[in-house]
Amino acid sequence: MPSTRDIRRRIKSVKNTAQITKAMQMVASAKMRKAQMAALAGRPYVDLMNKMLAAATASAGEFTHPLMEQRPIAKRAVILVSTDKGLCGGLNTNLLREAGRFDAKETVFLTAGRKGDQWTGRAKRTVAERFTYHDNPRFTDALAICKKAAELFSSGEVDQVDVVFTNFISTLNQKPVVRQLLPIVELKPLSADLKVESTESHLAVSEYQFEPSATDVLGNLLPKYVSYQVYQVLLEAKASEHSARMVAMKNATDNAKQLIKDLTLEYNKIRQANITKELLEITSAAMAMGS
Repeated sequence: MPSTRDIRRRIKSVKNTAQITKAMQMVASAKMRKAQMAALAGRPYVDLMNKMLAAATASAGEFTHPLMEQRPIAKRAVILVSTDKGLCGGLNTNLLREAGRFDAKETVFLTAGRKGDQWTGRAKRTVAERFTYHDNPRFTDALAICKKAAELFSSGEVDQVDVVFTNFISTLNQKPVVRQLLPIVELKPLSADLKVESTESHLAVSEYQFEPSATDVLGNLLPKYVSYQVYQVLLEAKASEHSARMVAMKNATDNAKQLIKDLTLEYNKIRQANITKELLEITSAAMAMGS
């Protein structure tokens, strides 16, 4: 049985841990609000861009572009967007489980985030290039990733580029998603997995008029479309990370508080038992001296 001194030390240790997790919860909560607002604000732009590109595709006839070239898949690149830090529950575990389903011999990775980079080393996966992105993602972060992915695809080194990331659904729900980025086959918004109706009206193709022409518009917009898709992926990943970390730290704080209550109860029981034992010893000694 542990002594009261041991229990007091453990209570003090758990209290210190609870203070740390509470502070991390507050920091993650502040970052979470900003990241969620950025991710949600970017979705209408992506949806509207998809509608316009779909209309341009319908009006362009037999339009071809290097980023739309489809060929048999012998080699593929995967953009793996993970976090730089842990302590965010099972977010990275679920994400890396999806990444691990790709054939190691036929896949080359582009990593964005330290956790994904560390996983590729442990899993002995081929890495074409490693990227970092800011805590508040910038469009230049996405441009660097897209440039390398487009080079690999256009040169024929890979026949398809996929992106693996965590899609933000709500504060309590983040879903790992695998999406095809190149070749561009279907203009599908990232928010399509959420089954959320857009607030924008569904404009018909006939309502668009292109100047100079639909072909020229497509040729200029497709690279920007890919870049903004990756930028939105970074926003979704950051919103998911801060949300998961806030929830994980809240659960850790609650568990620490419950553990403190249990330890305090155990401490009081042992202390009461020791007091009772001492009283019995004093009573027994007094009775022996009286006799």
